[in-house]
Amino acid sequence: MVTDVTTGPAAAVLPGRKNGRDQGLGRLYLRRFLRNRLAVVGVVIFVALVLFSAFGDLFTSYAYSDADFAALTQPPSAAHWFGTNQGGNDIYASAVHGLRRSLTIAVSVSVLTVVVAALIGSSAAYFGGRVEKVTLAVIHFLLIVPSFLILALVSNRLAGDWRVLIVVLTVFGWMSTARVIWSVSTSLRERDYVTAAEFMGVGPLRIILRHIIPNLGSLLIVNLTLGVVATVLSETALSFIGFGVQTPDVSLGTMLADGAGTITSAPWLFAFPAGLVVLLTVSMTFVGDGLRDALDPMSVTGAAGGRR
Repeated sequence: MVTDVTTGPAAAVLPGRKNGRDQGLGRLYLRRFLRNRLAVVGVVIFVALVLFSAFGDLFTSYAYSDADFAALTQPPSAAHWFGTNQGGNDIYASAVHGLRRSLTIAVSVSVLTVVVAALIGSSAAYFGGRVEKVTLAVIHFLLIVPSFLILALVSNRLAGDWRVLIVVLTVFGWMSTARVIWSVSTSLRERDYVTAAEFMGVGPLRIILRHIIPNLGSLLIVNLTLGVVATVLSETALSFIGFGVQTPDVSLGTMLADGAGTITSAPWLFAFPAGLVVLLTVSMTFVGDGLRDALDPMSVTGAAGGRR
């Protein structure tokens, strides 16, 4: 039976559609997600971190670039809540700015990576043939390229500009996700609503954007969430070894690098940024696991009512 493209299965997930099925699925997914206590904890922690990065500087009179030469490498005190570093910079102010910078990079790269991967992976699956073979060959080649070394060299060459870092991390970060999306899309291209759209003369780009990618929603959401964790770790590692964000800018990675050499004599320099990195990665991992369980009907939460 031919399904009308305006009312078929894909229509239930098209942006802007509000109907009973959408609302029912939304409530079902929300109930499944809320049953996962760790996922809820992850959301609370992540929201708290976002609020801290956005408004934390309202509670201090210091900027991350200000130097208090009367308080060099001082432990936490009433004047400097998280202490100061060797240059007299306030660690609290640096942590706020560093978290903001790391979050900006992580969320931007994760969103761009998922968008690029969705377009390339679904297009390769839909067109098939030579397009699919060439696309997969490029993906497999890029997967074996030592991307970390290229990332380090390019970022260092361009003076550690965080905007360039976003571009470079995106260029070398979409391949694995694109391959997964291609694998799933190969089954979607055979669905009745795709065949019906082709029969009615709908163009390939419109079919990909309106009938294939929307039906990958759960996969894209989970990859978007977990991509934040991967990007935070990549940015932190690059900045830690001096190839990511560089002074005078600050990120969590640069703060960890500054504190690594004084971890015994001035542990607060390392402890506070390390704590933020741990909280950020753990919270997003919990959220990603919760979303995967909520959106997957075969998961423990979906199939067994959330009992673990």
